[in-house]
Amino acid sequence: MNQHRFLTAALLSAGALIASQAALAYQAGEVFVRGGIAQTDVKSNNGDLDVPGVGVARLDVSDERGLYYGLGYLFTDQFGIELSGQEKVEHDLTLGGGPIGSVDRMPVNLLVNYYPLGGMDSRVQPYVGAGLNYTRFSGEELPGLDVRRSYGVIGQVGVDLAVAQGVMLNGFVSYADVSADVRLGGDKIGEAKIDPMTIGGGITYRF
Repeated sequence: MNQHRFLTAALLSAGALIASQAALAYQAGEVFVRGGIAQTDVKSNNGDLDVPGVGVARLDVSDERGLYYGLGYLFTDQFGIELSGQEKVEHDLTLGGGPIGSVDRMPVNLLVNYYPLGGMDSRVQPYVGAGLNYTRFSGEELPGLDVRRSYGVIGQVGVDLAVAQGVMLNGFVSYADVSADVRLGGDKIGEAKIDPMTIGGGITYRF
């Protein structure tokens, strides 16, 4: 009788261990959401603008931070799709060393991610992704200034660290190709080359 109880307890313990380990692995059909805070650093030289009556002057865009989000689905243990982005972030603009107000930037990304340890029982789950970036600019403070939308490519590298069943700490770095036409009074006066590098950290929830 005691042997049967011992065997039953051993089987239950083994089953619980297997279940807990399986919960750590990325698996096909899973959905995840993530969110946190991200710092966006734009390239140091953001292009030159040819302003009527002023001439050619250098444009500088400030680095900023804001909230980020992500929603994803795994088609297989190792491949999935992710829709991600940031809240609307306000960047200060400087032209030739003088302030010209600010502009709001809101990026949206569609990426295909690869998880090299997908399907494996590991608390650390790295991933790499590549896809398309759409960036919308709005809220220009300078009258007549219009920063147009941008389409480009984006790449990212990230990692999830399991801390509980379905809950993971997230960190990532991404780089996007963002160049937008700049118009003043309807006429193009140059191009703003943003090319943001974004570093973020937060939480991923899998279900």
